[in-house]
Amino acid sequence: MKIQKLTEDVRQNLLEDLLKRSPGSYPEYESRVQEIIGRVCREGDAALFSYTEQFDKAVLSEDTVRVTEAEIEEACGQVDEKLLEVMKKAIVNIRSYHEKQKRYSWFDSREDGVLLGQKVSPLSSVGVYVPGGKAAYPSSVLMNVIPAKVAGVKRIVMTTPCNREGKVNPATLAAAREAGVTEIYKVGGAQAIAALAFGTKSIPKVDKIVGPGNIYVALAKKAVFGHVSIDSIAGPSEILVLADETANPRFVAADLLSQAEHDEMASAILITTSEALAHQVSQEVDRFTASLSRKEIIEKSLENYGYILVAEDLETAIDAANEIASEHLEILTRDPFAVMMKIRNAGAMFLGPYASEPLGDYFAGPNHVLPTNGTAKFFSPLGVDDFVKKSSIISYSREALEPIYSDVAAFADCEHLTAHANSIRVRFEE
Repeated sequence: MKIQKLTEDVRQNLLEDLLKRSPGSYPEYESRVQEIIGRVCREGDAALFSYTEQFDKAVLSEDTVRVTEAEIEEACGQVDEKLLEVMKKAIVNIRSYHEKQKRYSWFDSREDGVLLGQKVSPLSSVGVYVPGGKAAYPSSVLMNVIPAKVAGVKRIVMTTPCNREGKVNPATLAAAREAGVTEIYKVGGAQAIAALAFGTKSIPKVDKIVGPGNIYVALAKKAVFGHVSIDSIAGPSEILVLADETANPRFVAADLLSQAEHDEMASAILITTSEALAHQVSQEVDRFTASLSRKEIIEKSLENYGYILVAEDLETAIDAANEIASEHLEILTRDPFAVMMKIRNAGAMFLGPYASEPLGDYFAGPNHVLPTNGTAKFFSPLGVDDFVKKSSIISYSREALEPIYSDVAAFADCEHLTAHANSIRVRFEE
């Protein structure tokens, strides 16, 4: 991996480099995505099945597009029982964590007859997109579905690509059953997003779409936003390790590679105050990479977006971490909790040598759907709040309104909205 001194120029170049990975940086795909969405809107199922045959080489129909209970049973029988037990343990952790995020309706009443409040309601329907291309991600099913279940969403629709035989990955189907998905359809790509957003004869529309995907899926979600809600426009995965001389170089190297193996656009960055550690980590990265199954992807990822930066001191390193605002931030320092208090921008923070990033991906409980490409400066991880909506509640008695109605009318008059003012005054006509 490249080792550089962390200077202001290096930091700015790095930030510019990372932003190139944003889905918004690929306008050449947008026209194709718009074409797919437009055709699904016009032709419905016919376009959906045509694109599935074109891209996934699978022939589907209105009778076969939805995964049946028999197919789910068959798939669950193909999944190792030990893996099913691990999934069930993970579900307990994920549900327990997200139940602490639940919000409740509240009402505040006064003696003069004023009642104000907020009514919290779950969304009626949610679409969950699950990738099925380079790899299957049953963990993504759990992380997207469980907070929706905790929020109280009744209809949870999953779309995921199938293979040539029209089969969906068994582990994905097993995770969907365990998590509580209500409908599963064998479609993927931008065409699946269009079907969820606008509806077809086979797939009724939903209110919100969540879940990761490739550049076509990301741009399709961006295009349908407004017709439906979405979680975010996710970019490639990324990890930043903040370490001092106390860090174990093998741990650091292994954790960097855990994200670099996702795809060629993934980013893996170490910022350290120890030049010795920087060189040790670089050597360990080479040793690990030589024996890992996704060696080619890792090498391209590290070549494009892998960095080891040596900072003058810990404060400089922390400032850089806040600027990068990484999806995953590991803190491997003498006092990780003290450093954590100075971090403002990160999707998820992993503290200490035994909180490896994959713990968050699969098992600990916090959501692994996180803001990428610096958006941790203003976005949060996926959670229960993403699956509810809030309505304001206002009730006034005549006695409560009378002392202040003229103030409200005056405000409306100031904005030249005479009908607004009249709506208040008419209640006190002689």
